[in-house]
Amino acid sequence: MQSAAAFRPCPAGPLVSRNPGRPFFPSRPLHVSSAVAAPAAAAAATTRCSAVGTRGLGLGLLPLAPDWEGKGKARQRQVACGAAGKAVAGKADEESGGFAKTLQLGVFFGLWYLFNIYFNIYNKQVLKVFPYPINITEIQFAVGAVVALFMWVTGILKRPKISGAQLVAILPLAIVHTLGNLFTNMSLGKVAVSFTHTIKAMEPFFSVILSAIFLGELPTVWVGLSLLPIVGGVALASLTEASFNWAGFWSAMASNVTFQSRNVLSKKVMVKKEEPLDNINLFSIITVMSFLLLAPVTFFTEGVKLTPTYLQSAGLDATQVLTRSLLAALCFHAYQQVSYMILQRVSPVTHSVGNCVKRVVVIVTSVLFFRTPVSPINSLGTAIALAGVFLYSQLKRLKPKPKTA
Repeated sequence: MQSAAAFRPCPAGPLVSRNPGRPFFPSRPLHVSSAVAAPAAAAAATTRCSAVGTRGLGLGLLPLAPDWEGKGKARQRQVACGAAGKAVAGKADEESGGFAKTLQLGVFFGLWYLFNIYFNIYNKQVLKVFPYPINITEIQFAVGAVVALFMWVTGILKRPKISGAQLVAILPLAIVHTLGNLFTNMSLGKVAVSFTHTIKAMEPFFSVILSAIFLGELPTVWVGLSLLPIVGGVALASLTEASFNWAGFWSAMASNVTFQSRNVLSKKVMVKKEEPLDNINLFSIITVMSFLLLAPVTFFTEGVKLTPTYLQSAGLDATQVLTRSLLAALCFHAYQQVSYMILQRVSPVTHSVGNCVKRVVVIVTSVLFFRTPVSPINSLGTAIALAGVFLYSQLKRLKPKPKTA
């Protein structure tokens, strides 16, 4: 017999129908097939009754009415989760884009250093057997001019709209750019690559001097002090340089003066009313103008000697000299282009630090490639000079605090 305690009816109350116009009929009537199933069914019914009896649903056989408040909260949670998901996805896309830009910048720096290394190696190899730096410089400008014209014609680089006033303003820049590269090649032909770049580490010194004279920009005390290790290191390296000669030394010094004059002139004489030129187009225009400026100088001084006929008459391998001259010219133009591309993406101070690291890389690779004899004192002087350049770059990052009234 079934126990009477197994069935505990819900509290008395009227049956509730979904449709008031129709009598209530449970959709799933309870069937008790045996005495064994009855206690379980009774327990289940009791559980349902206790769960919903307080809502007046009679025997509890109807499903609960929809909980609209709960569904609203669930919908809010779904919207919030969706917004959070979009925010996370957006942050992930931003991080991915940032990583891609960093990777691209790293590739540009690598190409900048690589092209510069090969330019110095090929250039030095040619200048050792062909001591005509004006011819070499003119070939480098000629190749750069052809590359620039090719990019303009094909649309790889947007052709600039340039006025006569802008050409007049750019002419001084082209002159000092021509002289700077010519003096660099003259120095590379006379002394070791490592020594030329050690002397060229004095660029910050001339930058400060020329900016103070022509622009009235006085350096801070700390920037001025950072020039001391640069000058001292170059002096120490010069005294112990095995390949030292005055022609190579003064040519490198003249290169420093002309290149830093170019930077000062670019701030002082550029036309501001015209549409500004981007760095790559400006460099391309300067390259074409430098080729035109140096052509008559080459003809009336050294003459046109970089020809197969002259090279063969001088007992040189014409194919080898011409090939390496062409490769050096291509690397020269390539590293300059990449340098300006980097400058468009980073600050001038970051670019200056990268240039300092590039000089270290070029010095080390040239010493290893050409097996240049370097004494410990010479290495110390070079290291001190380059450390001074790095310190100068970091101090230039610090801006003086404005004076309060």
